[in-house]
Amino acid sequence: MNTIDTFKIDKGALSVISLSEESDDKEYWHAKTPQERLEAVELMRQINYGYDPTTVRLQRVLEVAQLTSS
Repeated sequence: MNTIDTFKIDKGALSVISLSEESDDKEYWHAKTPQERLEAVELMRQINYGYDPTTVRLQRVLEVAQLTSS
């Protein structure tokens, strides 16, 4: 199960404000531990860029070499 699947967004709790208005975001994030902040950043990264466990590994590159007879 992906981390993204465990979270639900409460759209009623969202509000749109101007960038010039003061908000409580700074105090909210200062109240969180560094671990919680990193987990939030990772969740946002997965939401923006997706998460596919099959692509986490390094890709293999295969090259076919011709054997020359001497």
